[in-house]
Parts: sequence; C-alpha cells; structure tokens
Amino acid sequence: MNKLVNSIDEAIKQTKLENGMTVSFHHHLRNGDFVLNAVMESIARLGIRDITVNASSIFDIHEPLIEHIKNKVVTGLECSYMGAVVGKAISNGILEKPVVFRSHGGRPADIQQGKSKINVAFIAAPTSDPMGNCTGKIGPSACGSLGYAFADAEYADKVVVITDNLCPYPLTEISIPEVHVDYVVEMEKIGDPKGIVSGTTRITRDPVGLLMADYAAQVIDNSGLLKEGMSFQTGAGGASLAAAKYLKDIMLKKEITGSFAMGGITGYLVDMLNAGCFRSILDVQCFDLDAVESLRTNPLHQEVTASHYASPITKSAIVDNLDVVILGATEIDTNFNVNVHTDSKGNIMGGSGGHSDTSAGAKLTMIIAPLIRARLPLVMDRVTCITTPGDTVDVLVTQRGIAVNPKREALKRSLKEAGLPVMDIEALQVQARSMTGIPASIAKGGRVVADVIYRDGSLIDQIHQVQ
Repeated sequence: MNKLVNSIDEAIKQTKLENGMTVSFHHHLRNGDFVLNAVMESIARLGIRDITVNASSIFDIHEPLIEHIKNKVVTGLECSYMGAVVGKAISNGILEKPVVFRSHGGRPADIQQGKSKINVAFIAAPTSDPMGNCTGKIGPSACGSLGYAFADAEYADKVVVITDNLCPYPLTEISIPEVHVDYVVEMEKIGDPKGIVSGTTRITRDPVGLLMADYAAQVIDNSGLLKEGMSFQTGAGGASLAAAKYLKDIMLKKEITGSFAMGGITGYLVDMLNAGCFRSILDVQCFDLDAVESLRTNPLHQEVTASHYASPITKSAIVDNLDVVILGATEIDTNFNVNVHTDSKGNIMGGSGGHSDTSAGAKLTMIIAPLIRARLPLVMDRVTCITTPGDTVDVLVTQRGIAVNPKREALKRSLKEAGLPVMDIEALQVQARSMTGIPASIAKGGRVVADVIYRDGSLIDQIHQVQ
C-alpha cells in the first residue's frame, strides 16, 4: 500500500472534494505557513467553488484568501483567531456569510460532535513517513506541537498530510498516526518556521509594561495560589512574559515548584521549567523556536491535543486544573467582559484562541493591559465585542491601578493588605477618560459579519460590518 500522491492537485482529486464542501487547516506554522495558500490555489485551479475554510487560525500570510472570497472559491470561514489583514476585509463585508469564531476548546468539541463538519483536512507536517505517521518536532520546518490538528485528523472524512521532510517508514516518534491519514503529499517547503515567532514574543522593556508585570506577579504572590503544585499559563505579549519572569524570581526565592505550565509555549516558560519552577510543560502550540527545541529534547515537555487542553465536552481538560492565567485585552468593560476579537473601531484583528477557555477554568484569571492604548481608554461601558464573559474574569492589572471583580472580595482585601494600588474598575475608567475624553460610540452596520461562539456552543456576541 502506498499513500503517496504526486501533488496537491492529485490529492484533492483523490479525496473527491466537491463544490460546497469544507476543508480544514491548522496554524502551528503561524505566519510562516505555506500550506493553506498552496491548497487553496490548487482548489481554485481545479475549478472547485463554494468552499468553507475551517482553519484553527488565520494569519496575515493568508491574505490570498481575500481574492478567493471575491471569486466565490471560498464562501465560508470558521476559525479561532483571525489576523488584521483578512479581518479588515471581513469587517468591510467581503464575505456574504458570517465568519464563525470558536475558542480553541470549542473548535475540537464542535468537530467531535459533528456541529463543524470537515470533509477534507490538510495537515502541514514538518516530518512524515509515506503512510502518514507525522510529527512537528523534527524536520527543516519543525514547529513543535501539532495539538490543534488532532481533532481534524480524527474526525474529517479524508485526511491529507503535506510534508517537506519525507522519512522512511515507520517514523519513530509519532504525533498523528497513520490510522487517520488517507494521502501523503511531499512539497518543496511547507513553511518558514521563523514565522512561528509572529507578534510579540519578547519581554517588554517599556517601563509601563514592566510596572504592570510587577503588579501582576505581586497579585499572584498574594492570591493564596502561589504554593507547591501551582499551575500557570501566560500569553506571549511583552508584559505577560515580563510577569512570568518576575514570577520566576519569586518562585525561586520561595523554593516553590509548580505542577505545570501550559498554553502557547515560549522560551521563557522553558526557562522556568529548566530552573525547576515547574515539573512539566503541557504544550498545545509552540510560540518560538526555543519551545520547539525543548519539546523535541526534554521528556518533561509534553505535546497535548486541543481537546485535552480545553474542550468543554471531555471528561476532563487541562484548563479545569489551572490555577493562574494571565491574559491580554483590547477592551474591558465595567462588568469585566473582555474583547480580543476587534479593535475599538470594530475591525476584526484577533479572536478568543484559548482566552475564554482558560478564563473559565482558572482559579485566578488576570487581565493585564495598559489603561490607554492609541489614545483610547481600555475600560469601556460595554466592549465592542464580548470574547470572554466578565463572570469568569477576576482581576484587571493596569499601570495606574488594579481592579478586582466584586465577586472576589476576599482577594480584594488581600491585595489591599499587601499595599497594592487596588481601586474599583469605574475609578480606572474615570482616570482613563480624564486623559482621553469619552470615545465616540461606534455605529454598527446592519449586517452581521461574524458570530462569536462561546466555548459551550452558545452565541455570545456578533460582530457587525464597519461603517
């Protein structure tokens, strides 16, 4: 038996892909991914139309999707995150059907339940053998974990592995096994692993960011959760990474060893593992090449699936055992609802990812963000789009002060007793508006361009066409 086919065109023909079907992709190569564009170019060349693209995330490198939408090759999009280039086109109304946004945990749950049907999954695999056993840990395009691709491989009608590093059978370290794979294609290059490091994955040097990071570490230190066995996740933003560095210093000083760190993994979390701050890393996605190297070489650094990470329908998920998570925000309102889907003008430039999943699971959910960004206040009366509901958010940390959700009165007392600058979120809003003025309200267009699905499958908000 031989699953190798000569080209992406041939693989598409073999899968019997037809008009109106759904194809899927994963985003572990992030802004270095070449596979989505190559496959969609083949689909267009073969004359197939009315395709729904279900991609775990869409980045700026996927700008060719815009032309495919104009030409009706693509008529539907589903994702967990969408970068600003494609997002702006969607916000301007280029796609007739609303985009469906899911969280990183909600996406595999809906795939498993058949709510998000995939006809053909295309898996960018940095290394594969001819039968489709594949991994992201090794190869010239190594990206680390393939955690977001597992559900696609398991539940799609047909699965095509695309690789630029074909090795003899059997591959000795397997992430996705051959039992799920129908066809294998070798192409010259599936992507540029340097594109994994897209966005901010460096510790900030900005004094404002460092102050917020210091506050964030102190909040954790005084929360009652900083103790032996603590679990932790942080994002890849500069201030969040600085908070992890400050937390590392506290943990080493107090000789505390946590149980695990998780999420999108950076070299800074790898440093914490190597320093003995955690017993393990659970990795659904690598955010830089240091993390890729660690996953390849350190048995304490483990690859996990998106379902294991955050699905709400599994018997248990990692987020259910999470103590502390540090997250970002484009906007937050006085009810602690958070927006990371749009900018303040309503243009799509993000998505939940694991934001709402971890916020729901963690014992302490902390938002860290500057009080003013681009001359606009962070704290709104009502966010432009609700990504994460306020009842799952505990603390907002800004450079001007710390707001605690009223439901966490005991935590608020502890932080005040520690001498931290705690104030009501309304007071932070007043401070911001004293510097920026009250922003003009955004006129929403009549047409919905995106549905935001919460992790439990409910519609939490909608994004309207910009005026």
